[in-house]
Amino acid sequence: QVQLVESGGGLVQAGGSLRLSCAASIQTFSRYGMGWFRQAPGKEREFVAAIKRSGDIVYANSVKGRFTVSRDNAKKMAYLEMNSLKQEDTAVYYCAATQSLLVNRNNVNYWGQGTQVTVSS
Repeated sequence: QVQLVESGGGLVQAGGSLRLSCAASIQTFSRYGMGWFRQAPGKEREFVAAIKRSGDIVYANSVKGRFTVSRDNAKKMAYLEMNSLKQEDTAVYYCAATQSLLVNRNNVNYWGQGTQVTVSS
């Protein structure tokens, strides 16, 4: 059974940094695009960043220049390095895996359980 397990969330002051990790129990991990999404209270889940199957990296405009997504295929891990955090980054962050060439909310094959990130003023 495929599992994605996030870790690294927590409470941080504005301007601070956090690193999220996602451990995947997928045999063919390298064949999956890996993405990060987030959902704030009362809002829809939104795309944050992804490494596609092709290796291309994409970011939401709201996090470009502040967040860095990466992966380690040998360890079957995905990461989201978040710097210069803002209060509006507060949300539950989800790791996602997709066999699709694109990474978006509608073509995710597997979701993690989510990890809370709270940015205080």
